[in-house]
Amino acid sequence: MKCPFCGYLDSKVVDSRPAEDGASIRRRRECLSCHKRFTTFEVMETLPVVVIKKDGSRQSFDRSKLLNGMIRACEKRPVPFETLEKIVAEIEQILQNEMNREVPSEQIGEMVMDRLKEVDEVAYVRFASVYRQFKDISTFMSELNKLLQEK
Repeated sequence: MKCPFCGYLDSKVVDSRPAEDGASIRRRRECLSCHKRFTTFEVMETLPVVVIKKDGSRQSFDRSKLLNGMIRACEKRPVPFETLEKIVAEIEQILQNEMNREVPSEQIGEMVMDRLKEVDEVAYVRFASVYRQFKDISTFMSELNKLLQEK
């Protein structure tokens, strides 16, 4: 690591600790030439994930869009915000671990519905009604009947 004071290219790590809930590492370093100390942050590199929408268009994966959709589905439901954040983080991690850099939106929607079904059935039905674009009451009822049969 290049020293910000003298430009020397070698330093030693004096202290390391996790930062930002373990998402990065904060390191205190000491220059081996001028002996001044400085701080660096090490962050895991993530590759961009592109979402292929139903109409064929492509856009970057945006965790906030996913979270907002789940928040709308869980409105006035007893689902803690932390639970939704965990679901989004889990889905994002799965997408990062897969080697596919392009993911169909249907795959992400199915992952959300699988998790919402376990957390809150009403939120699941709300999300499914928007995601699957229920056209009429019969489509809505068939989804509810599937849910009842699973119990």
